Amino acid sequence: MKQKQKTHKGAAKRFETTGSGKLKRRRAFSSHLLEKKSENRKRKYAKDQKVAKGDEKNVKKMLGI
Repeated sequence: MKQKQKTHKGAAKRFETTGSGKLKRRRAFSSHLLEKKSENRKRKYAKDQKVAKGDEKNVKKMLGI
């Protein structure tokens, strides 16, 4: 009998799947040292982004999808 693949808990906290099966991630550079960054830049950091096509396979493997 084969072992079950475990979910990578670090990845599970960072990535989310949409209803259509796409992967969402949080943008970097948005947690601290925000005083020097423009409002426009900070607004862009606030939005979630799609996981890059080249990374999708690895992320899905870590999430057990």
